[in-house]
Amino acid sequence: MPAIHQFVAGYTSGDAISNEAVVFRDIFRSWGFSSEIFSEARCVQKAARKRVQDVSCYADTSDLNDIVLLHLSIGSRVNETFKNLNCKKAILYHNVTPAHYFEIVNKQTAGVLQLGREQVAALANTATVNMACSHFNASELKDLGYRDIAILPLVLNLSLLTRTIDSRTQKKLNDGRKNILFVGRCTPNKKIEDVLRVFAYYQKTIEPKSRLIHVGSHAGAERYFSLLTSMVKDLDLKQVHFAGAVSQPELNAYYASADAFLCMSEHEGFCIPLIESMLHEVPILAHASAAIPETLDGSGILLQERRFDLAAELLAQLVQNPQLRDAIVKQQTERLDRYRTRNLESELKQHLAPLLPSR
Repeated sequence: MPAIHQFVAGYTSGDAISNEAVVFRDIFRSWGFSSEIFSEARCVQKAARKRVQDVSCYADTSDLNDIVLLHLSIGSRVNETFKNLNCKKAILYHNVTPAHYFEIVNKQTAGVLQLGREQVAALANTATVNMACSHFNASELKDLGYRDIAILPLVLNLSLLTRTIDSRTQKKLNDGRKNILFVGRCTPNKKIEDVLRVFAYYQKTIEPKSRLIHVGSHAGAERYFSLLTSMVKDLDLKQVHFAGAVSQPELNAYYASADAFLCMSEHEGFCIPLIESMLHEVPILAHASAAIPETLDGSGILLQERRFDLAAELLAQLVQNPQLRDAIVKQQTERLDRYRTRNLESELKQHLAPLLPSR
């Protein structure tokens, strides 16, 4: 029996692609295949190194009948190794953030992203099966010459998002303030400066007793994080909390305590926190950029322009108007139900069918 292995550019517990790779590995094993996750050792979180194999080990022992699925998300030596493998191949494209967002913030990251964009183009005729986690991502692949691109939304383990809630964090946040939440890495494409501008209108003109919470690592974007903290002072904002990277129970507590989720991101290939907000019944206000409208799929409130005053007024209505809040949460729950009722394991198997052995 051949194996179905996965290549990832890096592996960190809590990372969306890493989590999906674990879900896929368990699915492939349930199908009767041996299955491992491979990456560069230096890009694997220390605590996870027993669960992820070094990609160089596989390159030396690959089998013609093996299937390798590449999660394509950033520039990496893994992508080059994948291209040169002599086996059956599949690609799942998660999007590569355009490099220009990082040119001032972190030139090294900008270089890796630019390499990633070049590698995506170079891999156009490499795999038999090409997938993307959104139509937005698929359109990028199509422009680069990829053909017959299947859509497979991110496969999430939703049980992790509600299993345990950190009570200490939740108690601290339930103090009568209105909690406005954004979750996502602290990077320029997320436009967290625009979140701050909306919150400035909201706190100063509508709800002084409010708190803004951002959850997400700023590692590698320290200059951008410094800009944000300076903006907080310049705008004279109170109760702005940069939580950084947090544990899953802490993240669950932030969602459980949130009155609204505010997303002003400009570039997203899917945006998992939107699904997480739906799960926790947190009403969403988001800018209609990239894959965000597709992920919301008719739910939440979409902003068509960057009017920070208008966004603040809509945010206030979302928080203060129970009828509107209930209607938005109902839409989001219906959208989440549509996601949940899809048999994504079956869809994955159908997409990979050209590579699977005949039974």
